[in-house]
Order: sequence, then C-alpha cells, then structure tokens
Amino acid sequence: MADNDIATRAPESDAQEKPAEAAAVQSVFPGDTPAQAGPSMGDHCTTDRPAPTGEKPSGDVSKLGGVDCYITKPSDYPHSPSKLLLLLTGGTGYKSANNQLQADKYASEGYLVVMPDQFDNDPAPNSVDMAEVQADTSWLESIKLKTAEGIKSFMIDMWLARHTPEKVLPLLHKVVEGAKEEFADAVASGGGIYGVGYCFGAKYIVILAGEQPDTVAWGQTQPKDEEQGSAKKAPVLKAGAIAHATMLTKEDLEGVKSPVYIAAVKDDPLCSEDEVLTPGRRAMENNKVEHEIQVFSGVPHGFAVLGDYDDAKIKQSQAQAFGQMLGWIQSH
Repeated sequence: MADNDIATRAPESDAQEKPAEAAAVQSVFPGDTPAQAGPSMGDHCTTDRPAPTGEKPSGDVSKLGGVDCYITKPSDYPHSPSKLLLLLTGGTGYKSANNQLQADKYASEGYLVVMPDQFDNDPAPNSVDMAEVQADTSWLESIKLKTAEGIKSFMIDMWLARHTPEKVLPLLHKVVEGAKEEFADAVASGGGIYGVGYCFGAKYIVILAGEQPDTVAWGQTQPKDEEQGSAKKAPVLKAGAIAHATMLTKEDLEGVKSPVYIAAVKDDPLCSEDEVLTPGRRAMENNKVEHEIQVFSGVPHGFAVLGDYDDAKIKQSQAQAFGQMLGWIQSH
C-alpha cells in the first residue's frame, strides 16, 4: 500500500506514529516502565477536528448496563441480520460528533454499533488551541502560553489518574453484558462481539481481546491464595482493530488471544515501537495469535478519527485506515 509499511500478516510486524518532542511522564498505569509511559496524551486524543460539512449523527443515546451509550444501527435492522460492534473512543468521548459519525460509518456497513461513555461523564479536558499564536508573540504572552500548556498537561494527567483500568474495565463489562441481553440477535449473528478502538479506547480493545486475570483490574478482589493463582477470563471480543493507541503496553499485547489489527503512526511517541509494538508483535507471534500491524507515515497521531483535514495525504490515510479496520473485522 502506497506510503505505508505493512508488517506481514498473522504473525505480523511492527508499527508507530508521528514525531513530537515531549518529556517522558510517569504512567498512571501500575507496572508501566517510564519508556512505556512516554507522553501521556496528545492534542488529537483530547480535541475534535471540525466535523465533515453537512454530516449529522443518526444514532441515539440510551443506557446499557446502566451506562450511557451512543447506539447506531444499520438502516434495515432488525429486518436484516447485523453484527455487534463495540467502539471505544479517544478522550473526546461518546458525545463527540466526529466519534458519533465514525460509529455511523460502521453501522452503514452492517454493524450495530455500541459506543459507551467509558469516562462516566468525564471526557478529557480540551487542549489549548495554539493555532492562532503569532510569531511575534511577546515575552509575557509566551510565558502565559507556556503556563497554559503546563496547566493543560497537568489537567490531562489528573484526568488519566481518574480513568485507570480498575475504573474503566468494570464499566465496559456492564455495557457488554447489557448489549448481550439487549442485542442477543446481533451477538449471535456475528458469533460474538467485535471491537474497534481509537487512542485511549484502543488500549481497552486490546485488553478485551485478551485472556486477562480475573482480579482487581476487573473490579474484583485479588485472590488471597497466590498458589491457586487468579482465574482467567476468556476474551470478550471475537476480533478487534485499533488505531494510534495511547497508554498501550507490551503486557497488553502479550495477553492478546483474539485476532487484532493495529494501525500505527511512524515514530509515534505515544506508542513506542521499541518498548511496546516490537515486543508485543513477538509475543503474538510466539502465541500464534493472528495479527497485522500497519505503519502509516507522514500523518499525525489521531489521523484515523473522523474529522475534516486540508491535507490530502491525511484524508487518504484516514480512509485507508477505516477500510483496513473494517476489512479486518469483516474477515473474522
């Protein structure tokens, strides 16, 4: 594929994102190394692009398992069979028009899409818009801007500290159980649940595609008898596809059991090739897990999330990533 590096297929190769100079921060996820933590979240994870002109979301908001969800369905559902797709967003959350339009695109391809409020009505703080900063900014204004950037970074770090796996995973399980009951026909039609995730949500699609300990990360109690070990939960997802993950760790990839497609950005500081993707790929190869990792170059982190861009290459890559992610879940 033009301009993109594709890392083999089932077992596959590595991937990454767009360069950006940023100091490493301490991860809010226990067990992450500083190298894995890297910059915590970028502007593309927390701020929407302008929505495509003239497009309006067509789904509705309702509750599943007591959690608000944006739910969008194929136009001919329930008269024609549909498959259930769990869509997890970046920090902008389920109320974002772009995220809702993204869900609608999958619905138009025959999926009943459930996009939950995985942040419990607490989406990421909006990033400070630096686009209008002029080259002749005064010294005082520069100080103010740097202060604003520092505050933004602090707010995002505090937000991440509120949304750890211990908080997010139990919420997602409520949604999944609610969806299994409410849309049993779609689950049966697809032979399980499919998942796609972007930025923050990508990590959780990977976790739900894995065999995970039935412990505190799932909102449950750590077993007292360590010799017995902890029970394992089978993968929630039949197959998953993600784009430009943030906060992903090699341990997340080591646990994967279901087929996974990863769209990454070359030299992405938010998803290290050396510390996350390469060891994760090797683990999936050793575990004989079907996977594909595709690297997109010359695009920013967040490029695959629906939004209006002037750059033709970004538009092309966005469409290509959607096609690859859709194709992956369709083929599984």
